[in-house]
Amino acid sequence: MSQEILFTPFQAGAVELSNRMVMAPLTRGRANQDGTPHPRMVEYYRQRATAGLIISEATAISPQGYGWANAPGIYTQAHVEGWKQVTEAVHQAGGKIFLQLWHMGRASHPDFQNGALPVSASAIAANGDAHTPSGKKPYVTPRALETSEIPGVIQDYVRATRLAREAGFDGVEIHAANGYLIDQFLRDGSNQRTDDYGGSIANRSRFLLEVTAAVVGAWSGEHVGVRLSPTNPYNDMRDSDPTATFTHAAKTLNRFKLAYLHVLEAVPGHMLAAPGPRVSPHMRKAFKGPFITNGGYDAAAAAHSINEGETDMIAFGVPFIANPDLVHRYRTGAALNPPDMSTFYGGTEKGYTDYPVLQPVNA
Repeated sequence: MSQEILFTPFQAGAVELSNRMVMAPLTRGRANQDGTPHPRMVEYYRQRATAGLIISEATAISPQGYGWANAPGIYTQAHVEGWKQVTEAVHQAGGKIFLQLWHMGRASHPDFQNGALPVSASAIAANGDAHTPSGKKPYVTPRALETSEIPGVIQDYVRATRLAREAGFDGVEIHAANGYLIDQFLRDGSNQRTDDYGGSIANRSRFLLEVTAAVVGAWSGEHVGVRLSPTNPYNDMRDSDPTATFTHAAKTLNRFKLAYLHVLEAVPGHMLAAPGPRVSPHMRKAFKGPFITNGGYDAAAAAHSINEGETDMIAFGVPFIANPDLVHRYRTGAALNPPDMSTFYGGTEKGYTDYPVLQPVNA
């Protein structure tokens, strides 16, 4: 089956994409300690601008939402000015870029919170480690957000959206996946609330929908995407009925006429594939807008999935880390650079902007 479909233009909301290959959001830990983008990030994103769409690494919407050493932020004017350099470079290279809005919830650590506890849907600790400035430390038991605090967190998403627009991004993606705050509300393994934000699927989806409504109100649906991960166990996440939970979430998101829904669920046979039936096909049927899938695809599997109508676009993560010119390599059938996993998180230019390319970005 032809792979040409990968290289055809696509309209995602208000944004016209040159191809259907999306660069997935990838935490790299190369920002300055205060969350401002480091100059090396400008070159990193510029190199990858041939992707139809770049989704930035997860970016903290507030000090409370911050929880990964040297991750970027989007809550100060300095953050805006740093990101402007990135968006200008991507646009000059012909690319499009969305900023991923991140609140880590219980996956933060008191080291980032001046000693205070991180917040979550419920006071349930995750197994695993936080990436603090002094190294990995076990997650702590968070405190449950008070109902009265939730509007303030939502306003942090609004402020971050406005700042992202000021910084020149083409849109924003709400990070509601991978065991961070919104996902902690969605899944019943981390949400045992008894108020309007807990219990039923509709109640557990309420925070996601309120955040999305506020972000859309601050910009517009055609500049907003949402990322979900129905079966990803990362950050000690689980749900008793992911098909029901996430199909409901996908269906209710239709009201916002989003630029896209982005679903992380590893392809069958991949080492990260979850046991049991896949949820993303049910979400695809429920969601009426553009659909992105992500999780272990190569060029052949990606093209097959699009040709079969299973998705509209494919997001690639690790392949884009090691291959800035991934679009060109897939188009020509060239071999891929192997990734250096030891340089994925933190560090310098090594394993970041020094991967070889077959041709310059603008060639």
